[in-house]
Amino acid sequence: MKVRIPQSGGPSNMAGMLKQAQKMQEDMAAKQAELEEATYEVSAGGGMVTVRISGKKEILALDVKPDIVDPDDIETMTDIITAAVNEAIRKVEETANEEMAKITGQMAIPGMPTMF
Repeated sequence: MKVRIPQSGGPSNMAGMLKQAQKMQEDMAAKQAELEEATYEVSAGGGMVTVRISGKKEILALDVKPDIVDPDDIETMTDIITAAVNEAIRKVEETANEEMAKITGQMAIPGMPTMF
């Protein structure tokens, strides 16, 4: 008795898959460069603190409204600044993950979310 093993397209299919993977890699590199050049702005504390951050997660500017500066309550000011910086970082990471997911077609590639 002979068993037939279905062929999945042979070498030409493998070449096509490799070409597709290479294109995806090129698209991801281009998108990563684009995302690193982007600038994001996030506010916290009702607009009392504004953070401008690059796609490389570098703080470009920090604007603190004078009303929030209270020498008797430095803790509140630092909490709001910390919240603004953390939200800015989350925004950069979330945007990068969403954009990369568009390229990969929602493929689950191990380790990818932490790469960007």
